[in-house]
Amino acid sequence: MLSFKERIKASSRKSRIAACVWCSLYIIFIIWVSIGHLQSLWWLLLLPVIADTFITKYIPWSWWRKFKPSGPNEPANPKANSTLYTIFSWIDAIVFALVAVYFINLFLFQNYQIPSSSLEKSLRVGDFLYVSKAAYGPRIPNTPLSFPLVQHTFPKWLGGGKSFIEHPQWEYRRMKGWREVKKGDIVVFNFPTGDTVCLNMQNPDIYTLRYLYGGGDSEVGRRIIEKRKDVFGEIVYRPVDRRENYVKRCVGTPGDTLQIIDNQIFINGVIEADHEEVQYNYYVQTDGVRLSKDYTFKLGISKDDYRNLNPNTQIGLQEILYVGLDPAKPVYHFPLTREMKKELENNSHIEKIIIEPVRPNDPVFPLGATFLQGDSIIRWTRDNYGPIYLPEKGATITLTTDNYPIYKRVIETYEHSHARIGEQYTFKMDYYWMMGDNRHNSADSRYWGFVPEDHIVGTPRFVWLSIEKDKPWFHGHIRWNRIGRDANK
Repeated sequence: MLSFKERIKASSRKSRIAACVWCSLYIIFIIWVSIGHLQSLWWLLLLPVIADTFITKYIPWSWWRKFKPSGPNEPANPKANSTLYTIFSWIDAIVFALVAVYFINLFLFQNYQIPSSSLEKSLRVGDFLYVSKAAYGPRIPNTPLSFPLVQHTFPKWLGGGKSFIEHPQWEYRRMKGWREVKKGDIVVFNFPTGDTVCLNMQNPDIYTLRYLYGGGDSEVGRRIIEKRKDVFGEIVYRPVDRRENYVKRCVGTPGDTLQIIDNQIFINGVIEADHEEVQYNYYVQTDGVRLSKDYTFKLGISKDDYRNLNPNTQIGLQEILYVGLDPAKPVYHFPLTREMKKELENNSHIEKIIIEPVRPNDPVFPLGATFLQGDSIIRWTRDNYGPIYLPEKGATITLTTDNYPIYKRVIETYEHSHARIGEQYTFKMDYYWMMGDNRHNSADSRYWGFVPEDHIVGTPRFVWLSIEKDKPWFHGHIRWNRIGRDANK
């Protein structure tokens, strides 16, 4: 067996350079991981393993190369086996690719597709995004043993089932990023109330399902859901980093007090101007002229969002009368931005445009809670909400009968602590308020509450592909004008 010095001497110059490059990159990575967390320096113990891979080779990582067939000017290899060599070459390449993708997705970036219209018109259904995890600092994974490129469940063609192993689970820790989450940022995060999931009915979340099916009594709803597995399916738990990825715009940061009055957001008592792409749902009545799908599509309304209310049906008639419009004339319902609304207002055939009112018993967060405002007891709604304080790390509050329903989940579920009404509580993490730009078609913080800092994944940087499903392949199916667009505008 060769000695240590003989092994180094036998290694090629190319191998020594490769070892220096990889060891340097690994040291830089360890320094990044260890900023503020010096206990991570033990990872440096893997440096000799990296060096051994390229130089000393005590560990026979490339043992399969002994099957390599001889070249035309090389001596015959008695162990040559082209079949085995090809098989192991492919396995080696696949394993390397999976490991590389795992670490790239974990610490640098990942791809994300916009599945719903909650951020229309800022980000559109069919947009594919490059999401930077390094911007806010990548998280050390809660579940390190997981399959790359799969969030929580293998696709059916791979047999389904969990794509991660629940143990070990590491505590939350985030590496150093180059900036904090700011108001106005579009943020990708793990769905906070996606910890417990009904596999057959994942939207709305299980807590809203319990509330709705229990008629306001969550305990009754829980028993119904557990009994009706034929409807709701199995109930599973998901760790933080395995919960569904959501994307919304941050409208409130830790320490802010947020309030919504008639759809207008106020932060600390000051109006927060809507982003130019924000849209709301409206009812539109014409003088008798019908608005075609082609006309509204050019206006910016997708075919899925186009609704022509039929007064000849009971549901259509009730909806038209509910908003005070004339069922004898065409009535439409769709989302509009300021610019789209202005364009319709300039159409001489449009008689009325009415913003969509809130439905009774809108199940907003905290579910079922009422609040004292002056001498009246009120219930918050999607359009009139708060005021609500967004917890900041290190801030202390006194828990009251009014605010306990708001912070109960924060204290018990996100921070794994306990506190009672009348006691003081100091928050351990920062919390954010996320909302969709498609305000009346977005399941956001108004419905499930705060986004804890340990749920933050990253921020989209640009659109690398955009598909318009309402158009054929060679007639606008790819939105070329959106490719390369800054995803945070």
